[in-house]
Amino acid sequence: MYADDSKVGRQILCEADSHVLQSDLDNLCAWSKNLQLRFNLDKCKILRLGKCNVMRQYSMRDNGQVTVLQDTAEEKDLGIWMNSSLKFSIHVAHAAANANRILGLIRRSFVYLDIALMKQLYISMVRPHLEFGNVVWYPMLKTDQDTLESVQRRATKLVPSLNKLSYEERLKLMGLPSLSYRRLRGDVIEAFKYLHGIYSTNSSTLLPLAPLHDGIQTRGHSLKLQKRECRLSVRANVLGFRIVNLWNSMPEEIVTTPTVNILKGRFDKKYAYLQHCTVIDYFNV
Repeated sequence: MYADDSKVGRQILCEADSHVLQSDLDNLCAWSKNLQLRFNLDKCKILRLGKCNVMRQYSMRDNGQVTVLQDTAEEKDLGIWMNSSLKFSIHVAHAAANANRILGLIRRSFVYLDIALMKQLYISMVRPHLEFGNVVWYPMLKTDQDTLESVQRRATKLVPSLNKLSYEERLKLMGLPSLSYRRLRGDVIEAFKYLHGIYSTNSSTLLPLAPLHDGIQTRGHSLKLQKRECRLSVRANVLGFRIVNLWNSMPEEIVTTPTVNILKGRFDKKYAYLQHCTVIDYFNV
């Protein structure tokens, strides 16, 4: 953990949970004093998640001085902006703004751009800003999806020979998939890594497998995921929920591939018709 990204949290269901969280903060302050690793209390904030939160004030102590922590509406954590709603629209806005600034720099720095050069510049300098950590902040709103895709639209139009063609034609000629397809493909890769033990963590909570009937899977492939219900749309946008329909619809030869690279090749071959679509619905794949 980075020293400037320390976090402490607790689920607050009643007043007693608030007291426990305050006790955790007191212990954290005592720990920092013993190790002489002081916190900058002016930068310590409270980010409350959920609508039924007990709005209790919390404080931290340093050198005998008690500081009441201030609430924050949004916060940047390890490169991802988040707020209390967990819809990540603010992160999408920041990512698109950063990517557009770099596109502006590219347009001013090059007198001539052909397909090969623009593709190399875009993949190496622009697209990483639009995709960093997107398994976490996957855009659930259509406006956010359009905001991200508009950056790639602008990038493909910077090539003079392509600027009069449609967006789908520009993508095909440059050999670029849409960002929505890239996010879908990335979800499949992450699910594959969890289920095949590439990540050293227990996947049974995030991606539980569908129950067997008499010890066998009656339909679909052997790694079908359990279809769970959720009450909130924010919850439905979590990887463990949004990936279920797509993962369960894929054939056995894709979900049981031996390596990630083979998975990528087979997935791209199977769903090549989706690569240049700007809107992808998991329920209709």
